[in-house]
Amino acid sequence: MPDRLVHTFAALSDPTRRAILARLTLREMNVKELAEPFPITAPSFTKHLKVLERAGLITRSREAQRRPCRLRAAPLREAAEWIEKYRRFWDVSMKRLDDYLATLDEQE
Repeated sequence: MPDRLVHTFAALSDPTRRAILARLTLREMNVKELAEPFPITAPSFTKHLKVLERAGLITRSREAQRRPCRLRAAPLREAAEWIEKYRRFWDVSMKRLDDYLATLDEQE
């Protein structure tokens, strides 16, 4: 799982790739329509798709002339589960800070 997390977070580190994933939450799209709103060259867009595909976040297939892309959410779920462990830590830390600040208020 750690190696997959590396690929997932690396893929998510780029705003263009995050926007591509957001578009794919709406529906499956072919490469051409998926690329429409992005002001980048076709080769650059293809590189973004390859990074997402390598991370397992999308699948691409070929149906005659069409090349549909689909979102694969499993790696996102794994990343969310990993982050969730730290959210609990932050919640406990924030609770301790709240308690400490409350004692300071009482002392004033």
